[in-house]
Formats: sequence, structure tokens, C-alpha cells
Amino acid sequence: MSVRAGREFLAIPGPTTIPDEVLRAMHRPAVDIYSGPLLALTDGLLRDVARVFRTAGRAYIYIANGHGAWEASLTNVLSRGDRILVLESGRFAIGWGESARRMGVEVEVLKGDMRRAVRPDEVEARLKADLAEKPAGGTFKAVLVAQIDTASGVVNDIEAIGKAMRAAGHDALLMVDTVASLGCMPFEMDAWGVDVAMSGSQKGMMTPPGLGFVAANDRARERHRKAGLRTPYWDWTDREGDQHYQKYAGTPPEHLLFGLRQALDLLFEEGLENAFRRHRLLAEAVRRAVGIWAEGQAIGFNIIEPAERCDTVTAVLAKGFDPETLRAYCDRNCGVILGHGIGELSGKAFRIAHMGHVNAPMVLGLLGVIEMALEALRIPHGKGGAQAGIDWLAEQVKA
Repeated sequence: MSVRAGREFLAIPGPTTIPDEVLRAMHRPAVDIYSGPLLALTDGLLRDVARVFRTAGRAYIYIANGHGAWEASLTNVLSRGDRILVLESGRFAIGWGESARRMGVEVEVLKGDMRRAVRPDEVEARLKADLAEKPAGGTFKAVLVAQIDTASGVVNDIEAIGKAMRAAGHDALLMVDTVASLGCMPFEMDAWGVDVAMSGSQKGMMTPPGLGFVAANDRARERHRKAGLRTPYWDWTDREGDQHYQKYAGTPPEHLLFGLRQALDLLFEEGLENAFRRHRLLAEAVRRAVGIWAEGQAIGFNIIEPAERCDTVTAVLAKGFDPETLRAYCDRNCGVILGHGIGELSGKAFRIAHMGHVNAPMVLGLLGVIEMALEALRIPHGKGGAQAGIDWLAEQVKA
């Protein structure tokens, strides 16, 4: 027996649910790519993408997913043989570093923990040691880190990492992956000393996959002038040309741009601070529920320190049962699709995404379904997890 009929709830950490308004904005004919309205659309989008990154620097929009935006970031500031430091706290900064390695960049990983955030003091110590090896600026050209890693569910303190780099007196560029955080939590590119930031359209930006975003400050653009990995498609200089087609290295992805415009309008209408608070409240409702369920000793948080658990996805460890059985029950019987564990957590965890176009009914509904699944599958758990989420939101969202 299934109670699945009705709208499916997608609770995976990307792609996320697309607002109906965004889908409607895309459901229109193509327009002349040389027309004034499309040129104005591009100008507004570049301005507003930079606004979300909180930077006075330049923004670039690519027809690409996050992996493409990784490559765009790297090729524009690095040369073959350059050395970079990758800060491990899950899977995705490592993947970004692997992309650099395959392009001929020398990569060192500052070893981290799948269950903890990056320690800024360790970053400072490693950079000071690098300066001792080469006092004239050090050997590392860049430091790569993810603000949120969706594999582990961790959030890294980018502001503190930036301060650690400045305290070390190192000249490396700070490059940040914000794919799972942009539009969902504070990111202050300029105030935190971030030189290059990248993201994608399919998570907090509430647009279908296919757009990559990169923002760069003046320091990064100065490094760009001598970068040896520059290629025609990703090149910032080409993208800054006077002709509209140069902004996309060819035909613009019109319908994705129509969708992005609507998504940004929704985000600004809500207000960035309100969107951040919504994510914090809904994430805490999920954490309250998981905390109760964990009393049964069969599940638990992947991230050990509560303050290091992010507001966009919660990675839940499965102890003594196959998490795929729970995911399958939720999907086949209830129409709720949870994320599976990836990387080191493959087959050991499931993930609850709460990012982008998400509200209380969606989160409380998926918590109810998970608790239903735990009960139906006879997985030991503390009772009342969904109620704990309700109680938290009732306390925070005043009448």
C-alpha cells in the first residue's frame, strides 16, 4: 500500500525544488540574442549575482555546472606547476583540488576530518611554515575551501579562515566554493577577504542546473593577467569584452537566464537576511528531530560538533541498518526522495536537504515521513522527532 499520490518532495542536496514562478518564467519563446532586452537582462544578472556574493568585484556567468565553475576559477588565476593548498572537510574541496591537479597544478591537502570543519589555526600554521620555506610570498598560490560540504554536512568558517591567512601574512588567493551556501546563509566575499568565489544555479539559487557563477576581486584579476592556464571559453578577459555574445562565449542560455532572473527576484523580495533566517530555523527543526531519533542509537549526526552542522543539508549516519532501505521506503511509499551518502559515507548514511525553495510544510512533511519510515521498518529511534521540529518552529515563529 502506498500513500505516494500527489506532488513529490525532493529532499536531495541538489538539484533542489524549482519554484513554480521560475518554471513559468522559463516557459516562453526564445528572443533575439542581440536585442536590447536580453542585453539589459545580462547586465542586471551580472550585477545581482555580484550582489548575492556581496562583492564589488566582477561576476561571470557560465553555461556550466559547479564543476565547470571550478575549472573557470582555476584556469583564470593559476599556471601549470603552481602550488595550491586544499582544505579538507569532506569531499568537494578535494574534488576541486583534483581538477587542478589534472591541469598540471601541484596540490597539497591540509588533512581534515569527514566529521569536522576546517581548523583555522591549522591553516595559519601551515601557511606560516610555507613562508618559512620561501619568505618572498610563500610557495602556495591559492587556498581552496568549501563553505559547505554537502557530502559531510559541515559548514566552514570562511571569515575565520580569511583572518588566519592574513595573520600568517601569506599572499595566496583565498578561493571558496559556495555551491551549497550561496543564497542560503551569509557569505561576505569582500568583508571576509575572499578573492575568488564560485557557485551553481541548482541549489540556493533555485534555478535548474546549467549555470555556473564566479566572482573575482581586483587581486584575483591582477593574478589573471599572468595566468598560464587561461583558455578561450573560461577566460575572464574575453568575458569582459564589449560584445554581448562574449559574456557567454557564444549563444546565451536564454531560458536559464529567464529563470535565474525570476529566482533572484524571489530571493530579493524575501530579503537575503530573511532567507538566511528561514534556512537556520528549518535546519534546526531537522536537527531537533534527528537529535530525538538518535536516542535509539541506530542513527546519529555525521558532524560531531553542533556548531559545525550546516543549514542546508544534514548528513545522518545509519548504524546497524542499510540506509537505502529507509530511502526506498520514503520514496516508493510516500513520495519523499532523500539524498544518499556519498564518498566515505556511501552506504553508511542518508542526507536530508533543506535548501533553496523550502518551507515549513515541506520540512515538517519530510520529517513526518522519515519518522513513519523508522517506525514501519522497525529501526530503533527515539519517539517524537517530528514533534520536536514542530515545537522548535512554534517557539521561533511567533503569532
